[in-house]
Amino acid sequence: MICKNDIASLKTDILEKVGQKIIVKGSAGRSKSFEKEATLEKAYPSFFRVRFDEKNSNATYSYTDVLTRTVEVFDFDTYSPLVPPPVETKRKKNAVQA
Repeated sequence: MICKNDIASLKTDILEKVGQKIIVKGSAGRSKSFEKEATLEKAYPSFFRVRFDEKNSNATYSYTDVLTRTVEVFDFDTYSPLVPPPVETKRKKNAVQA
């Protein structure tokens, strides 16, 4: 479940990267994916805009796209994700009460 704190934290991370290079990974449909270098141009309240270096084109993504892993954003220098991978937790089985 996505919480307001998750979105606020991601917005802060994105705002710190404005003007810097990032790597964007995502799906291009029909089992195709892409991984491109981009510059984080601007961050808005609901989305952020990137400029892809190779074609000099723009794209916008919402913060929920990143949190739901529709698009992945990585730091260019360290290749570390801006959103850490989810931590798997095991659920306890409910004890049957007699």
